[in-house]
Amino acid sequence: MASFVGDATFSCNFFLFFLSFLNIKYVLSTSPTAPWYEDLPAVAMDYKVHIDPGKEDCYFQYVNPGATFYASFQVVRGGDGMAGFAVRNPQGQIVHPYQWKSNSEYQEQVVGEGGYYSVCIDNQFSKFAGKLVNIYLTVVRYDLWEKYTKEVEELNMNMENFTASITDVEKNINHMLQYQHHTRGREAWDMNLLEANNKYVVRWSLIQIVVIAAATVVQVYFVRKLFDIKTGSGYSKSRI
Repeated sequence: MASFVGDATFSCNFFLFFLSFLNIKYVLSTSPTAPWYEDLPAVAMDYKVHIDPGKEDCYFQYVNPGATFYASFQVVRGGDGMAGFAVRNPQGQIVHPYQWKSNSEYQEQVVGEGGYYSVCIDNQFSKFAGKLVNIYLTVVRYDLWEKYTKEVEELNMNMENFTASITDVEKNINHMLQYQHHTRGREAWDMNLLEANNKYVVRWSLIQIVVIAAATVVQVYFVRKLFDIKTGSGYSKSRI
């Protein structure tokens, strides 16, 4: 009986140890070591974020070695319509210093060392007004086209002209996306300016209407008082 209990205990412990080993192996094999988009030839991110007054928010983008990194921002609405914009490389060095502007951009044609670039939006100079900001980030790896060319050459297919054309198309598409981002940001800024002007005109028109009505009532009252005749027994009114 004791031998049976001992064998059962040993089997149970061995089974638990085996499950723990499998679990650790699964966790180690599935733990992410790089972003899912690391091997993509191009990545474009478009954000619209709200920056609270007196705050600074930073956003991180992974950039591969040798890739082209582009970042831009534009204040859509809020306060004086300007904010600080800075970019730091993976070593923590500021490659684009803070500047209080309504929009700004930064581009690094060939990234030396890959890693996470930080894009920071600073609203610390504005103590009461929040800002709505558009952020546009792109990472383009033109070196992957050379890799595809080598793979095609291994198949004895001469596709150099085709690959060069695709590279030019990719560059043109990237420029078009940047232009569309600026256009959307400008359109949103103009729309918010029109709405703000409309509210301003409507508010002051209502105030002027109220002031004119009040002035009219006061004038009528005092004109009527001019024609009041005071007598000993009381007041009598006469009109012309």
